[in-house]
Amino acid sequence: MFKRNIAEKLKQALEWNPVILLTGARQTGKTTLMKSICQEKGFNYITFDNIQQQALAKSDPIGFINSLKKPVILDEIQRVPELLLTIKQDVDENKKEGMYALTGSANPLLIPKLGDSLAGRMSILELYPLSQGEIIGKKEHFLEKVFDQKTTLNTKNFNKEEIYQKINIGGYPTVQTFSHERREDWFDSYITTILQRDVKDISNITDISALSTLLKILATRSGNLLNISEISRITGIPNTSLHRYLAILETIFLAYNLNSWSSNLETRLVKAPKIYLNDTGLLLFLLGIKLEVDKIPESRTFGPILENFVINEIKKQISWSNKRLKIYYFRNVSGVEVDVILEDQQGNIVAIEIKSSSTISPVDFKNIKYLQEQINNKNPKKFVRGIVLYIGQEIINWGDKLTALPINCLWEN
Repeated sequence: MFKRNIAEKLKQALEWNPVILLTGARQTGKTTLMKSICQEKGFNYITFDNIQQQALAKSDPIGFINSLKKPVILDEIQRVPELLLTIKQDVDENKKEGMYALTGSANPLLIPKLGDSLAGRMSILELYPLSQGEIIGKKEHFLEKVFDQKTTLNTKNFNKEEIYQKINIGGYPTVQTFSHERREDWFDSYITTILQRDVKDISNITDISALSTLLKILATRSGNLLNISEISRITGIPNTSLHRYLAILETIFLAYNLNSWSSNLETRLVKAPKIYLNDTGLLLFLLGIKLEVDKIPESRTFGPILENFVINEIKKQISWSNKRLKIYYFRNVSGVEVDVILEDQQGNIVAIEIKSSSTISPVDFKNIKYLQEQINNKNPKKFVRGIVLYIGQEIINWGDKLTALPINCLWEN
């Protein structure tokens, strides 16, 4: 079993809250992690993948909750949303830390009514596919270090084949030792199972083929602005339905939006979100691509794939970081764009550009420098660091608070 870096945060949440909910895509290891932490504390375990348990809970939610021996793990809670109001009532009457440990393969805050019953009443954590640090047995502290200007970052030599392999495999625990062919079969079955089974738990959509088509279209647009009209034209899905389908893919953690960073530095900002998939193994399967060293990928293809990989890794690290960070991108109508904006609670900013080349030139820092000047004009203390992550070997200081870092700095710190 892989050691999960969010485990300590999960243990704390159990000590501080009567209910915790661990969410994330199917097959990311939620049940394994929850059992490993809770069962040693005497938690009972019930899964609503079990049709009999599901039927009992749906037919008599109050009786079901009253009959439970607590503390208890309730696995795949989104299958029985009727229980949540009853759990809320039980917690209000019998306040005690660590009563319920819930897991869910759908984001309850994005499901109408279900989210309303949970808001402000439990601790919610998200488990992503494995980070690169988790795969090699390290807990990354990249985010904490980049916000500390006095900290020196570490790297070690790597080759492109190593990076390509990490992107090809992605982070799902099950596929880490699979051959390429077996991994392809796994992702094919994975997508089919989710779209035909899990979607029915949270919606009444019957046109699963349209949802599958949409997922493939989003893969070709990973890292791009979400253009609803264009996707609607290509897929033939009406705008109203398209918004609904996109929400479902986000709810089951297959895709997500990265919002634009808004500030009062500029008024002419692009407001549309950018779209990404939750895992590059899944992304490459949908694209029908395998990265190979002897077949140099086109930069227009590899660039967005690498960007998706890096942003996924950053989001994973945010989930367990001691710093409360938010992630955005920056783009104005003149076309000045920075791939990643990290903002802490005090409004301090780290800007990151992601480059698929193995060398760095002054033009690679052009957009970060523009943003740095805009922030410095208002408050020079808020711009902490500008970073270009690239497929190279050296850490290069490029001026005031500007650094080029090898991409493996993400998991070597």
